[in-house]
Amino acid sequence: MKALQIIECAYRGTLEEQDDTIIWLTHSMRDAGADLSLMLCGAAVNYVLHGQDATGLQFGKWDQTRPPDIEGELARLRDKQVEIYVVREDMERRGIAHQPRLEGVHLIERAGIPALMEAHDRVWFW
Repeated sequence: MKALQIIECAYRGTLEEQDDTIIWLTHSMRDAGADLSLMLCGAAVNYVLHGQDATGLQFGKWDQTRPPDIEGELARLRDKQVEIYVVREDMERRGIAHQPRLEGVHLIERAGIPALMEAHDRVWFW
């Protein structure tokens, strides 16, 4: 069974958990042998940009001592042979289509999403 994980909501739980819950789940499932792909759309397309750093984040007297490293987590998924897709139009809409991004990420046109879904047995939208 091949499953496509779709993430649209970005930075959910990333400060409390130091990672994105679904990216963490994807790592866990891949480590258990699942055949997975990941598609980022909506605000989650920001995840592939280089140089995001929450180091130094403070709320009052509280310091975030373990900031999230979403780009690093995605790189580790890529290294585990998880294909990562990003919707080009969502990047363009945010003005980040030409910003440096994680290598090995596949840009996909919105019109290509149905074919990507068809190539998977299951689609999970988060």
